[in-house]
Amino acid sequence: MSSFTLQSWWAASPARAHRTAIAAGGLVAVLVALSCVIWTSPSVRKAISAGAQAVVTADPFAAKSAALAKRVSTLQQQLWQEQGKMTALQAASLSHQSQSASQLAHLQQQLISTQHELAAAQASHGAITSDAGTSVTAPSKAQLLDPTSRYYGMYTQQSPFNYADMNATSQKVGVQPNLVGYFQGWDHNFRADAVTDAWSHGQLPLLTWESQPSTAGNNDPDQPAYSLPTILSGQFDAYIQNYAKSITATGLPLVIRFDHEMNAVWYPWSQDDGHGNSINGNASGDYVKVWQHIWNIFQAAGANQYVIWDWSPNIVNNLTASHTTLAYTESLYPGDRYVDWVGLSGYLRPPYSAGQSFTFNDTYGPSLAILRAITNKKIILSEIGASDTGGHKPAWITSLFAALADPQNADIVGFAWFDEAVTTYIDGVLGTNDWRVDSRPEALAAFIAGLTNPADNFVLTPAPS
Repeated sequence: MSSFTLQSWWAASPARAHRTAIAAGGLVAVLVALSCVIWTSPSVRKAISAGAQAVVTADPFAAKSAALAKRVSTLQQQLWQEQGKMTALQAASLSHQSQSASQLAHLQQQLISTQHELAAAQASHGAITSDAGTSVTAPSKAQLLDPTSRYYGMYTQQSPFNYADMNATSQKVGVQPNLVGYFQGWDHNFRADAVTDAWSHGQLPLLTWESQPSTAGNNDPDQPAYSLPTILSGQFDAYIQNYAKSITATGLPLVIRFDHEMNAVWYPWSQDDGHGNSINGNASGDYVKVWQHIWNIFQAAGANQYVIWDWSPNIVNNLTASHTTLAYTESLYPGDRYVDWVGLSGYLRPPYSAGQSFTFNDTYGPSLAILRAITNKKIILSEIGASDTGGHKPAWITSLFAALADPQNADIVGFAWFDEAVTTYIDGVLGTNDWRVDSRPEALAAFIAGLTNPADNFVLTPAPS
């Protein structure tokens, strides 16, 4: 192939060709690293060794174990072949990158499944049941609370009721989320179909449950019918009891992020405006009382065996000064008995401040320090995103995944990305923020590279075809 043909195939210019080559080189490094992590895993080597020993003995499952061990070896060879293709190409378009991520996810899932089968064959003389072809079931709450790998979550238009947008994004990324976020107000009863649909897609449902009507915005805190004293008076007890009973009847786990961003000033469950004035008739201490009141109703209905309670304040960076302190945030914490995970809402969003660093630590560092001072509970980044405005998004995404690979953030169990473009008022000015991971090619490339980095510890689920 002539040099002219090679250039036109890779990119429209030598400079762009050089950049895409660098991007592919990075992806190759990720693939090689993941291969090393998987293939050098003690559990894999132990399972293979056990399989080989079974062939020598007269164990009736020796043949099955040997076949599974051979399958593991075959899958590893396929993984190496995929990496070899990338090395030979030395560069890849964004389409090639997502395809490689999808192929990597398929191979990883097959390898993990086969490893589990092999381990089961050696640990038991019972029948071996493959995951293939079986119906999707949900793990227990205990298994979900402290996962061995991180959750990759996403909010999209209408999911988990309609997966069109999520599937379209997943095909571009090459990987499908294993957690799905959605919102519901107190003018609706529990939607069992949302939970069952989520689990049918292999996704843990994350419900943001707001004590206000679903039609309410995030800038109208004056809603006396939904004030914290009104809730404490018992006027909503029947609704809460029915909600809890419906969860128990459904029998599937979910995360409930109840009345999030309570340390801010824009929701009717906020207690004060940071200057000593009550919001919506609420008083100091009311938020904790309401949380505990609802938790107790759920406990009586048997629902807490299924609910992961996610207490999720807003990042403190741009809050009123009195709301940025450890003491204020801690005053809103219901207590370890009533909380399973602690979370954060936080975006890279304009307006930006002078000298701002567009990094993970700048966005989340001060708030993470507060959470860790309050409790040792696992942390989830419950609602995050980055705006395209200013051109900082790709670098911020790279910083996000680099931070997740840092051992000091091992207590972060995952994130849920808000994958929508939204037009709202920001400091009185109407503007649009495009939070979508594929808003620009550079952002999508950075997202794929981070998600497939083995140091970030995400188990990859192939995107739907």
